[in-house]
Amino acid sequence: MSGSKLSDPVSNPKSPPLAERGQWEDTPLGMTVHTLPNPNEAVLVDEKRTRAGRWKMLVVLLVCASPVIASYFTYYVIRPEGRRNHGELINLQRNLPSLEVSKLSGEKVSLTSLKGQWLLISVADAACDEACQKHLYFQRQLRESLGKEKDRIEWVWLATGDAPVDDKLMPALSQATVLRINQQNISEWLQPAAGHQLPEHLYVIDPMGNWMMRFPPGIDLASAAKAKKDLDRLLRASAFWDTPGR
Repeated sequence: MSGSKLSDPVSNPKSPPLAERGQWEDTPLGMTVHTLPNPNEAVLVDEKRTRAGRWKMLVVLLVCASPVIASYFTYYVIRPEGRRNHGELINLQRNLPSLEVSKLSGEKVSLTSLKGQWLLISVADAACDEACQKHLYFQRQLRESLGKEKDRIEWVWLATGDAPVDDKLMPALSQATVLRINQQNISEWLQPAAGHQLPEHLYVIDPMGNWMMRFPPGIDLASAAKAKKDLDRLLRASAFWDTPGR
């Protein structure tokens, strides 16, 4: 009968052998038990990952800050004995004070607006006598001598007193920043060498607003050449982090 053929395991090729069938039926199902993670080990792994992440972040921060650190370490810490600066380095930097000053147009601005750029500063009465004009001339020439790097330094004349600035000086001052300021206020920030006056020096301010160098009084061609070397060194040392403009 057709029904018996369907139920006959011998005649049905799809039915497994009896031995195998019996083996499958007698063998119990196996179960694999996975070990649960130890909570203490998980905490230790998380702590290691956190410490590793912090060290990586610290390394990145040090790499980013290294140019600034290196340039200032070179000037303020190492100072090799074989190198003699023409300008006098100021050990206790004095930051730009928050003083109100005036442009020649009469517009009021804060002195701190000068931050973000190297500054070469002179101080003189607005009447600007012959000595003042000579000083401004060398100040301009000193900046121009820096060539393509001149845009990284701004020359500033802090004019004291109430006298009007001579119109004849204006063409020569076309690239200068001229600000009127109270002499008493500026004297609380910049200071001359002992036995000298504020107008006798040129002053260098870094982009962060720190007064960091003062050139000797009585600038001439020879001393201007020496001052240029100092400025070249400063600009090279800060080339990694300082760019033209603010």
